[in-house]
Amino acid sequence: MLAVVAAMFAALLLSSPAAHATTATPSPSESASDGPTDGAEFADRISGVVRNEGAPVEGVRITASGNGYEGETETGANGSWAIGVPEQGAYEVELDESTLPEGIALAEGQQNPRTVTFAGTSNITTLFLLGEGIVLQQDSFISTLTERAVAGLSFGLLLALSAVGLSLIFGTTGLTNFAHGEMVTLGAVLAFAFAAMGLSAWIALPLAVLGGAAFGYLQDGVLWKPLRRRGTGLVPMMIVSIGLAVAVRYTVLFFFGGAMQQLPGSQSPTLELGPISIPRNTLISLFVSLAVILVVALLLLRTRIGKATRAVADNPSLAAASGIDVDRVIRLVWVIGGALAAMGGILWAYYRPGVSFNMGQQILLLIFAGVTLGGLGTVFGALIGSVIVGLFVEISTIWLEADLKYVGALVIMILVLLVRPQGILGRRERIG
Repeated sequence: MLAVVAAMFAALLLSSPAAHATTATPSPSESASDGPTDGAEFADRISGVVRNEGAPVEGVRITASGNGYEGETETGANGSWAIGVPEQGAYEVELDESTLPEGIALAEGQQNPRTVTFAGTSNITTLFLLGEGIVLQQDSFISTLTERAVAGLSFGLLLALSAVGLSLIFGTTGLTNFAHGEMVTLGAVLAFAFAAMGLSAWIALPLAVLGGAAFGYLQDGVLWKPLRRRGTGLVPMMIVSIGLAVAVRYTVLFFFGGAMQQLPGSQSPTLELGPISIPRNTLISLFVSLAVILVVALLLLRTRIGKATRAVADNPSLAAASGIDVDRVIRLVWVIGGALAAMGGILWAYYRPGVSFNMGQQILLLIFAGVTLGGLGTVFGALIGSVIVGLFVEISTIWLEADLKYVGALVIMILVLLVRPQGILGRRERIG
């Protein structure tokens, strides 16, 4: 079922003109050689909206320069603008005041040009306020907040894919698996490898999801089941998972390399939805994540194996006494967890965008934050916690530097757990 959803995701990506681009993003020097452009071929972008007293201002020239690159664009009919950049970092953004309509000027105190810095996200928003600045500030803030909320929901749901798998594994085995981030990485790396072999996205993405499921199956069969049979404690098993994470990460580095690579269709167009603009891949990721999570929820609530899984998570000994094959259920949980982590890695590679050997490690703490915030061992808690983390991460960029957005999410998790240690949907007896 997850492979079918991955195939649908591939079909949506293939409708993009850039669907067959599998090489890394061009260097800044290569991009700048032909003069300033709007950088539409790049996935990372700086964007904003220019309005005067609530009305969009069209035809205003905006430029961005930095890291050996220079791009320019003009505001559209709805006042929005976006400039793609070849790499993340610091850029100087300037509004050409000579292109403003007669009688309209920047609001007092507006910095022009200004420097924006971003990392770890594919979009950063900066606003130029006109006139008195008050009405526009309010209107632009709502547009920016809506745009960041949609991106945050998409990010939260792709986090939830990995968090649900991690929560299922913890609920049925009690293991805190620090190698889960590498299961995320593996999905994206396999997708890139299959695409580099010449396979279409129709085939590459489902195969990558199946590869993640196979990795989960092998992990349990070769490593975790023998350790369980020996009666190995949870703390030693957690240390084993840390060692496994390091081993897999640097094995991927050896074969894949340290460079950032792009999946087919990573350079998606930006969609204008009323006053907001959002990359198409972000919307696709949102709907795909939601569809997969609904499928998993139905499996857990409506099928015999789902009920058996919940029984094992609640009380393994009682489930075994009731005739449930606990080892079989745990093996299935590892397969589902591996498939979900692989799909989360693929979506994360499109959201960033890019594939790297340590991409799973970069969001592992956020996955743990979602699981812990929602409640350890509770699948729906992991979903709710991950969405909260995703929303906070993206919305906080309105006020925080992009480099601090992940720190803010973890601080929120700590504060919530100080008030409710068992998490949002967790039970008190699960803690301690």
